[in-house]
Amino acid sequence: MRKIKEVLRLKAKGKSFREIANSCNIGHSTAREYVLRAKSVGLNWPLPADLDDVCLEALLYPEAELISARRATLPDLQYIHRELKRKGVTLQLLWYEYKESHPNGYQYSQFCLLYRQWAQRLHACLRQPYRAGEKLFVDYAGQTVPIVEPTTGELKEAQIFVAVLGASNYTFAKATASQSLPCWIKAHVDALQFFGGVAQILVPDNTKVAITNPCRYEPDINPTYLDFAQHYGLTVIPARVAKPRDKAKVEAGVLLAERWILAALRNRTFFSMAELNGAIAEKLTILNNRQFKKLNTTRKELFETIERPALKPLPSQPYAFAEWKKATVNIDYHIELDGHYYSVPYQLIKHQVDVRLSAHTVEVLFKNHRIVSHLRSYTRGHYTTLPEHRPKSHQRYLQWTPGRIIRWAAKTGPYTEELVTKILHSRPHPEQGFRSCLGIIRLGKRYSPQRLEAACLRALKIHALSYKNVASILKKGLDQQPLGPQPKAKVIVHPNVRGTQYYRR
Repeated sequence: MRKIKEVLRLKAKGKSFREIANSCNIGHSTAREYVLRAKSVGLNWPLPADLDDVCLEALLYPEAELISARRATLPDLQYIHRELKRKGVTLQLLWYEYKESHPNGYQYSQFCLLYRQWAQRLHACLRQPYRAGEKLFVDYAGQTVPIVEPTTGELKEAQIFVAVLGASNYTFAKATASQSLPCWIKAHVDALQFFGGVAQILVPDNTKVAITNPCRYEPDINPTYLDFAQHYGLTVIPARVAKPRDKAKVEAGVLLAERWILAALRNRTFFSMAELNGAIAEKLTILNNRQFKKLNTTRKELFETIERPALKPLPSQPYAFAEWKKATVNIDYHIELDGHYYSVPYQLIKHQVDVRLSAHTVEVLFKNHRIVSHLRSYTRGHYTTLPEHRPKSHQRYLQWTPGRIIRWAAKTGPYTEELVTKILHSRPHPEQGFRSCLGIIRLGKRYSPQRLEAACLRALKIHALSYKNVASILKKGLDQQPLGPQPKAKVIVHPNVRGTQYYRR
C-alpha cells in the first residue's frame, strides 16, 4: 500500500526526500513523485478529513482507473476448477482455450496465479473444538519398524498403532505384528488401559478391520469391532472416506510418533516385539511430557487436569477377543467352524446363524438371541454335540445298544432274551442285528407275549435265528403246537436208488 499521507506529512515538516525515503522505507524518487502529484492536483498538508486512501490514490493516479477499465477479461475460474478434474486437462490447455476466446487476455503466468489464489480460498480449514473425554482417534502409522528374528535372521515389519485423545492430545503408541483384526482389537484394549478410562466416541479410519462397508451415510462396522465398542460403551463414528481432516488429531499424532519416536529409534536393532514396545514406551513418555510450542503446558498435564476426569471408567474385565462369523446349519443340525462341527437345535436346519468365537467358547446366536454355547475345540473333523439338539427319533435310535435290546427282550421272557442274544452274537457287528431283534420284540404287540415266547422257543429248537422265521411260526400258529420229537425221515426203497453200499465198493 502506498504511504502517500505519511510522505506529505513529513514533507510539510521540512524533511528532505532522502530522509522521507528512509523513514517510509521507499525510494526517494517515489517520495518526490508523491509530492509532485499532490501539488499538481492542489493538495497540501493537512489533507481534508473526509479524504480516505482510496480517494487520495484516485486523485493522484487517475490513469489507474483508466487501466482498470481496460483490464483484461477475467477467466471463468469456476469453469477452470471444474475442468481440471477431468482426465488429461491441464492449466496450460485451458489457458490456450482462454486466449483463443480473449486474445487480449491475461498471459499464462498471471492466468495460473489468478486461479491458484482463487482455489486457495475454497478449502477453508475448520478449527474443531474437542470436549474433554469426547473423542479418541486411532490409526496405523505408514512407517514400520523391522524386527530381526534371532534364530534365522529374518526381518519382520512391525506395524505402529497410534491413539490420540482429542482435548489433551495425549498420545499412545504400540507396535503390533500386523494390522489384522486380533492385533487391531488388542491395540485398542491396551490403549484404553493406558489412558485408564474410556472416551465417548471412537474415530477410526475406514480400514477393513474396522469398517466392512465404508458408506458415507450408513457405514457397516465390523461385528467384532462393534462387539468391542459395546463392551466398553463406545460409539464408533468413522472418518469420511478420503477426508483425513476428520481425524486430524491422529494424523498429527502419527506424524509426531514417526518424528519423535520412530526416527529416534532408527539406529537401534530390535530382536523381539517386547523389546521394541519397551523402547517405544520410553520415547512416548518423553513425547507426552514435552512442552507445547505455543502453550505453557504438556500433553501429560492437560490429560491429568482436563481429560482423565472426563473419561468413563473401564469395565471390570478387559475385552476378550472374539471373532464373528455367519454359518448355515446343515441337515445334520451342525455348523462347521475351522474344521470342527458344533450342534445347534435341529429346528434351525438350513437357517443362517451368527457365531461368536472366542479363544475358549463358541456362541451361536439366531436373531440376536443366544441359542447355545459350546467349549471351543481345535480338533478338525470331530463333532461337539448336545443330545437335546437331536430330534426325538434320533435320540431314541442312539439309545439302541445291544445291552438295552437284550434287557428289553428279557421283559417278554427268557426264550426271547436268549434268541435276541444269539442273533446279536451271530452277526459280524451287533448293529446288523438291531432291526431283526426289534422286529421280534414288536411281534409281541401284534400277538401276545406268551405266543412270542413260545415262538422263540420253537425257533431256538430248530435254530431259526431270524425275524422272518419267528414271524412265520406265529403266522402259521406253529407256536401253539406241542414240541415233540421230530419224525425220522422215511427211507425210500426203489430199484433206481443205489444206496450207500453201492459207493463202498
